Amino acid sequence: MADVISGNRVVGSDVVRWLAFSLVCAGGSWGLSWLGPVVPLPSGVRAVAGLSAIVVLPLASVLVPVLLLRRVPRKKRKVAWQLIVPLMAGVALGIFGTAAGGSAALADRGVSADAVVVSADYSSTNHCELRTVDGRDISPSLSESDGCRDSVSKGDEVRVRYDPEGVARPDNGHTGSDTAFLATLFGMAVVMGTWGGVRQSRWDRAYDGA
Repeated sequence: MADVISGNRVVGSDVVRWLAFSLVCAGGSWGLSWLGPVVPLPSGVRAVAGLSAIVVLPLASVLVPVLLLRRVPRKKRKVAWQLIVPLMAGVALGIFGTAAGGSAALADRGVSADAVVVSADYSSTNHCELRTVDGRDISPSLSESDGCRDSVSKGDEVRVRYDPEGVARPDNGHTGSDTAFLATLFGMAVVMGTWGGVRQSRWDRAYDGA
């Protein structure tokens, strides 16, 4: 009975520890990417936050559980398949979290204006450089999904909502919300990250007893 209670305590401790770790990684990827355009952060800080959100934290969600295998020889260490989910979900949270933050920034401080297309790039993904009718440059460029269609050409006038701070991408005012999608990614990253971390800890203890 004492062994069962002790085992349950160990498992419970593992769950709490890896749940907290997964929350930090997934929440950090989402939060850092979202805050960049919302605050708005300076470009240098924004770059570091973006790198942390898209690369550092997702990698940490996989590498930390592996590196904490103290009893398993380095050459015999493996990764629980569940940890692939927080890696991929964390990258997606970093990417789409920035877009969601941009939408939130435009909703808060965006300015609607008529703009003239200064130039248009139709290479892999359409991008239109814009300028307000009174001569003010709009930065960043307008993306294809936000109104830079194939039918738009230099000299055309378009109605856009832009960020006076020059951080969030302009849009045509009809951008949808990604909250449900991001919440799903976050939940997947936390659940699978916790499960994978617990499996790694169990394997570490089992190897020690072998």
